[in-house]
Amino acid sequence: MSLPLVARPGGRVPWHVAAVVLAATSAVVGVIWDISWHRSIGRDTFWTPAHLAIYLGGALAGAASGWHVLKTTFAGTAEQRAAGVGFWGFRGPLGAWVAIWGAIAMLASGPFDNWWHNAYGLDVKVLSPPHVILALGFTAIQLGALLLVLSLQNRAGDAGRRTYGLLLAFGAGIVLENLSIMGIEQIGFPNSAHNGLYYKVASAAFPIVLLAVARASRLKWAATTAAGAYLAISMLMIWVLQLFPATPKLAPVFNPVTHMVAPPFPLLLVVPATALDLLVQRLGPGRDWRLALLGGAIFLAVFLVTQWFAAEFLLTAHARNFVFGVDQWDYSSQVGPWRYRFWRIEADPVTLRGSAVAGGLAVVSARLGLWCGNWMARVQR
Repeated sequence: MSLPLVARPGGRVPWHVAAVVLAATSAVVGVIWDISWHRSIGRDTFWTPAHLAIYLGGALAGAASGWHVLKTTFAGTAEQRAAGVGFWGFRGPLGAWVAIWGAIAMLASGPFDNWWHNAYGLDVKVLSPPHVILALGFTAIQLGALLLVLSLQNRAGDAGRRTYGLLLAFGAGIVLENLSIMGIEQIGFPNSAHNGLYYKVASAAFPIVLLAVARASRLKWAATTAAGAYLAISMLMIWVLQLFPATPKLAPVFNPVTHMVAPPFPLLLVVPATALDLLVQRLGPGRDWRLALLGGAIFLAVFLVTQWFAAEFLLTAHARNFVFGVDQWDYSSQVGPWRYRFWRIEADPVTLRGSAVAGGLAVVSARLGLWCGNWMARVQR
């Protein structure tokens, strides 16, 4: 039994959905900004602009989703309540519930993170316990935004095909950004692009998102658009952050930076994403195992060639400029020739056996992505 059509005519996006998408964007921008703040200035106070951007995202997503749940429960039409999911007597879209849970986790991580720093000092790793809770929170907000857009797309017919398709691809681009942030220690810097772990992590992480959005979206080039959104967000942050002056405030200072340190140059996922879009269009619906096998192999092959040579360029003098943001090292770095060399190529070289493992991970990731995409294409609540 299909649900009634209650999506906005003409693809107009309801304000609460736009608010959650904006919240997801604010959170991921804040996280990139916060990493740059730590690398440029250090952790001088909890109330930094970067932290405010992160927690504004949580508050905005929670408030907008909570308002919509209350409105649907107490003032919604029969069709709107039927299109919602019940929880503790309240009704609202599945995406709103996921965003609410993510907002609670995000806001709870703030005091925990402040206590953690007061007790243990600086973070040694990106994923400290409070950061894990924070990451789970803004990941839930990102998924909530995707689910809200999906429910509108799947109930709107052709009226909102382009609008919702673009919004869905943008949301998937934020998820790609999130994955690249969480994997920054393995795949964040071009110096790692000639070791085996780099391709194993990328093969496990990215095909699932690219093929999920390619299968679920009604946009023809959905995976390419998602990868383009990830690239655009990354480059914009690289260019903007370098414009602001910064002075380190925590010792020891081995590298006296004078401006905000840019994030690493993003992965060129747009190239393998285009190859996956072409494959999906060629094979059509169904044939998921064949698509997963071919998709995993194609992703790894295209990604490996693209990143291998792109990384070589990024370590040359031609990339040490404002446009690429390369040669940006934090104040605690004892800079030396290692900046322009590949790391761990002797301890973990790219071998045929390692590439086979990466290929297997890519196939599993691709198959999970298609399974998620098939489910996403049926979301209506």
